[in-house]
Amino acid sequence: MIDVQRLAVLREVARRGSFNQAAQTLHCTPSAVSQQVAALERGLGAPVVERSTRGVTLTDAGRLLVEAADAIAAELADTRQRIDRLTAERTALTIATFASGGRRLLPAALAAFAADHPEVELTVLEAEPEESLPAVREGRADLALAYHLDGPPPSRPGDRSGLDWTPLGADPLRVVLPVRHPAAIRYRDRPEPPHLAELADQRWILGCRKSAGQLAHHAALAGVELRISCTATDYEFAQSLVRGGIGIALIPEIGLAPHPDLVALPLAEPGPRRHLGLALSRRRRGHPARLAEDLAARLAGGVAARLAGGGAGASAARTTAAS
Repeated sequence: MIDVQRLAVLREVARRGSFNQAAQTLHCTPSAVSQQVAALERGLGAPVVERSTRGVTLTDAGRLLVEAADAIAAELADTRQRIDRLTAERTALTIATFASGGRRLLPAALAAFAADHPEVELTVLEAEPEESLPAVREGRADLALAYHLDGPPPSRPGDRSGLDWTPLGADPLRVVLPVRHPAAIRYRDRPEPPHLAELADQRWILGCRKSAGQLAHHAALAGVELRISCTATDYEFAQSLVRGGIGIALIPEIGLAPHPDLVALPLAEPGPRRHLGLALSRRRRGHPARLAEDLAARLAGGVAARLAGGGAGASAARTTAAS
């Protein structure tokens, strides 16, 4: 029998990368953490970690145990949430969303849902996907509007993520320039969008730290190296820097804030983009789960319509530039 408490200790060691940091989180001594892991290894009959002066890494057996520990923790958290709901006077739903998605895509779906379900108490958490997806998996949120960059989606049928992922569509990244910028004037009347290599001599402002690696990847494909002047954490702030002449920005379409002094241009394919989707827990059941699925369906329909028509911000930005 594998001890669940020892699994929890191993899970924290894996998350922190060392016995010392795990001990700080668990409010015990490093020696106690080491003893718990050693006892787990004795019971299992196999090593679960490899110790070195640089920290702790998991063995193959350790990785399997941590996957199991993640699933157990998520099940317990979900059960706790369901028990809390049994005793609550009102049904509660928690929606996690990233900032630009919450600003542009969420309000209409929430307003329609609230009008049809006034008995439901809605809570919105602002969180990036690396926080919102675990929140759904662990029962701290009922659904998440999230995204992923290049590569596979956060969840696929049959995997052990504990999530059902519904893709909603692509949110392409646009180049935002001052309306009188030479490149904006040059490409205004051209039918084809610019290639990234044609803008390689510009100073770049990134509206999100995570887009730095994505932009570097696309720049490498184009055979150029870009100069990054600023990496911001807010798209409107990044666009204000463009207006100030600091550089040109890379902004997702739904993050565009129309302004008469700016123009947003698409990039020639294959251009960088975010892939939007909705995450629901696979453990959902009962009345709250049906409500979450209802809200997810409304949100999916609204997002699909918005993406199909192009973000409102992008349309307005292009219109402004052409006027």
